[in-house]
Amino acid sequence: MRRFRLSLAAALAASLVLASCGGDDPEGDEEAAEPKGTGDAQVLASTWPLTGLDVTGDASAEKKHPVMVVKIDNTASAAPQVGLGSADLVVEELVEGGSTRLAVFYYSQLPPSAGPVRSMRASDIGIVKPADGVMVTSGAAPVTINRVKGAGIEFFGEGSPGSYRDSGRSAPYNLMVRLKELAGSIAEKPARPDDYLPFGTSKDLPKGQKATSLAATFSAGRTTNWSFQGGQYRNDNTYAADGDEFTADTVLVLRVQVGDAGYRDPAGNPVPETKFEGDGQAMVFHGGRLVRGQWSKADLASPLKLRTKAGKLTVPAGNTWIELVPAKEGKVTFGK
Repeated sequence: MRRFRLSLAAALAASLVLASCGGDDPEGDEEAAEPKGTGDAQVLASTWPLTGLDVTGDASAEKKHPVMVVKIDNTASAAPQVGLGSADLVVEELVEGGSTRLAVFYYSQLPPSAGPVRSMRASDIGIVKPADGVMVTSGAAPVTINRVKGAGIEFFGEGSPGSYRDSGRSAPYNLMVRLKELAGSIAEKPARPDDYLPFGTSKDLPKGQKATSLAATFSAGRTTNWSFQGGQYRNDNTYAADGDEFTADTVLVLRVQVGDAGYRDPAGNPVPETKFEGDGQAMVFHGGRLVRGQWSKADLASPLKLRTKAGKLTVPAGNTWIELVPAKEGKVTFGK
């Protein structure tokens, strides 16, 4: 149905001249700029759905493959992580044992290889579903597989086209994927997906407060540290290969509820489940400043919405890293 609406909008845009609409004024009397990716179908086709950035030249943002989300391990055993530098967007989520795992989103470009690929969680449903994406995973517990299938998310495990074991790594941290090969095997050629975030510009953001570093603590054993350098945020404790790091224009911290997935991992650790629906506190780190707000998602499949007391809050177009920090056990600190 979404693809039909997009095609219909494209046909109408070719024959009609549409009047532009002003966005909500976040604060003050100045008119806010129209966020990227929220206009007609021609505008949508000229911006990337995961970054809001303009497509260069006359190219279209409608690729011949869906959004591809690779589950990548985020522990020292995974080093070096491969392919992060080509990602459009990354979501970090809590898993068992206090560690975190990455859901790495690819659409505008596909790296030659990505990994190490690890298993998916029920938490991924709320992360992947709004993008109409497919997941690349090493597998999952039977209960998770049933839930992911029930949510209508397609996934590709070991043995799928493009997957291989790197002999230079130790199992289970040696499963990798050649995304271009996998993408070529997927029969469905979808239309451009909807924007993953409510994109805008830096000028749309309220002034906020100065914050040139931040620490997102998921557990006693995992804190992800960021510093603002040269106009972007750099992950100070990344496991990415040198020269293949993900550099964020924005770090979006969302405080989320975490429950029990109902089973344990092979080591006996209870598996947590991030509840990526409902609402909670949001913190937008951009340009060396922090803007506070609230996030909401009507359900797991719904897009993310952001607001301040003054009205709608947008994320400046660019590469975004999303931290899903537990509201109770986690914490977020920042420095000026």
